Amino acid sequence: MKVNINIDDDQKDTRLDRVITHFYKTCSRSRAALLINNSDILVNHKKKKPGFRVKSGDIITGIIPEADIDATVFPENIHLDIIFEDDHMMVINKKPGMVVHPAPGNLTGTLVNAVLFHEPKIKGVGEDRFRTGIVHRLDKDTSGLMVVAKTKAALQFLQKEFKQRRVEKKYLALVSGNFPEDQGEINLPLGRHPVKRKLVAINHEDGKPARTIWKIKKRFKSACLVEALLKTGRTHQIRVHFYAIEHPLIGDRIYQPRRYRKKKSLAPRQMLHSRQLGFRHPYSGQRMSFEVDPPEDFLQTELQLESLI
Repeated sequence: MKVNINIDDDQKDTRLDRVITHFYKTCSRSRAALLINNSDILVNHKKKKPGFRVKSGDIITGIIPEADIDATVFPENIHLDIIFEDDHMMVINKKPGMVVHPAPGNLTGTLVNAVLFHEPKIKGVGEDRFRTGIVHRLDKDTSGLMVVAKTKAALQFLQKEFKQRRVEKKYLALVSGNFPEDQGEINLPLGRHPVKRKLVAINHEDGKPARTIWKIKKRFKSACLVEALLKTGRTHQIRVHFYAIEHPLIGDRIYQPRRYRKKKSLAPRQMLHSRQLGFRHPYSGQRMSFEVDPPEDFLQTELQLESLI
């Protein structure tokens, strides 16, 4: 569906994402924000933020894919490794290779499909039906802990906890090369890649602040097992940060120096695992902490690295 809106005095000073949902009722606000951030919807042929306040005379153009309007997300009987569950939330150990939520053209086999089968009442938790119950995301090939909200109140509370950086997130990563130090911090702003819009890059001009604190857990001949503590939660943060300091994650097919991309990797995916997650319970306020070990492919890659010593 083509978007073509001429802003008059009645809509001026309204947020851009709200304008889209006003004119296109089947497009949720979160979906509108995603389309705006991806430059699928423009104001006067320029990219703006979802919170941009439109002015009288502005022309909004773009595309809302038809799949966004007609697609339905169905429950699917897919196994979930549930670490904790109550009436308010679920903590899941996501397996590598599983996409978190559906998107147009890829509506099945995701964590959301599995969650809807396990607990049908989660349907409608959140404005975006593609992300019902989803508080935060992990990349498809990243394994480990995620929290899913079962009620709207829990979703709002947990999303706020993440936004206010009150959630403790620790990852394990196998990274290339060796470090002279045993610990350190990467503090580099992240933003959209200037050319490849689906990727993330270091952006000192208009990127968002991003901090990763790391510590060596084990050293190998040409790699390290690293614990990474996220102080912010930007898209692809750990992958891009270690790539930027020339220690890319083993198995990463995207954030890898060009000379290594066509070489056979020790690993079937990027070796990144969400090991620990700590946050306040959305109802009781009690502090909770969860921890899970890495999956078998991570441990096998670690063994291969040990054998190279």
